[in-house]
Amino acid sequence: MKKAAYNILPITEDLLKTMGEQIKLARLRRDLSVELVAERAGISRASLWKVESGNPAVAIGIYAAVLHALGGMDKDILLVAKDDEMGRQLQDLNLLTRKRASRRKK
Repeated sequence: MKKAAYNILPITEDLLKTMGEQIKLARLRRDLSVELVAERAGISRASLWKVESGNPAVAIGIYAAVLHALGGMDKDILLVAKDDEMGRQLQDLNLLTRKRASRRKK
């Protein structure tokens, strides 16, 4: 079977590897076995190992399930893109070029 090819930037690969290492450290700090976390997350041990290695082929839902299995750490996912500084700057640039507000639809 062929492995899927992913066009992932090196910086993104590094981020995934760091995240995987942090998840592994969180599991070890809690003194939880691979088997227990995998069972709680509803995944195989092999999938957990892929998460902990930062494999880009793992679905984000599996990352969320593992974080939840570690004690509700999945709530941190809500912080992703919460403060979108670049998006706000781009939005502000568009607001500055308008001379009037857009028409209200009734």
